[in-house]
Amino acid sequence: MFCKKNIYKFIVSFESIVISSMIPINLPIPSIDKIYKIAEIPINYQIPTIIFLTLILSGEFLIRVYAFYLFIGLFCLPIFFDGGSLGYLITPNFGYLIGIFPLIKIINILNLKKDYSFFKFIRYTLTGLIIMHFTGILYLCLQLLIFNKPDLILYSIGLFTLSKVPYQILVLVLVFISIKLINKLKSNEYIF
Repeated sequence: MFCKKNIYKFIVSFESIVISSMIPINLPIPSIDKIYKIAEIPINYQIPTIIFLTLILSGEFLIRVYAFYLFIGLFCLPIFFDGGSLGYLITPNFGYLIGIFPLIKIINILNLKKDYSFFKFIRYTLTGLIIMHFTGILYLCLQLLIFNKPDLILYSIGLFTLSKVPYQILVLVLVFISIKLINKLKSNEYIF
C-alpha cells in the first residue's frame, strides 16, 4: 500500500539514481606545472548509488524505482547518461542498464542475509557487477552482429566494460564504508 514514507523513499531513490547517472567521476592529477588537471573517468556514480540504495532499502523496492527510471528515460525525459528516448535502445549502453536488474537482485541477497562483512560484500557486489557487465556484453555483441560489425566486438568490450570495471571495484570500498556507517547509525536509532 502507498504510505507517505514509501512515497518519500521512492522519490529520493529516483532522484538519487538520476543525479548519480549525470555526475561523472573526476580525479585531480598533478602535472609538471604544479597545477592539478582534472581527468574524467569514463563512469559515473550510478552503480555505487544503486548498490548503496539496495542495501539500505530493499531490492524489491529498488527494482520498481529503477523500472520507473527506465520508463521515464525511454518515453519521457532524456535522463540517461548519454540522453534518452527509444533511440537509446540501439546504443551499447542500454545493455548495461538492463544488467542493473540482476545486479539489484544479487545485492538484495546480501541485504536479506544482513551479514555485511567485507568479504561477503565484495563477493556479492563483484558477482553482481560481473553479471551486469556480462548482460551488457551480450546486448552489445547482439547489436554489433545485427548491424554487421563483428570486427568491433573486442574494441567495444574494452571500451564499455574493461575500461570501467577497475574504477567500479575501487568505488565499492567507499560504498562498503558508507553502509557500515549507515548500519551503525541505524543500530543507535539516529536514522530511519
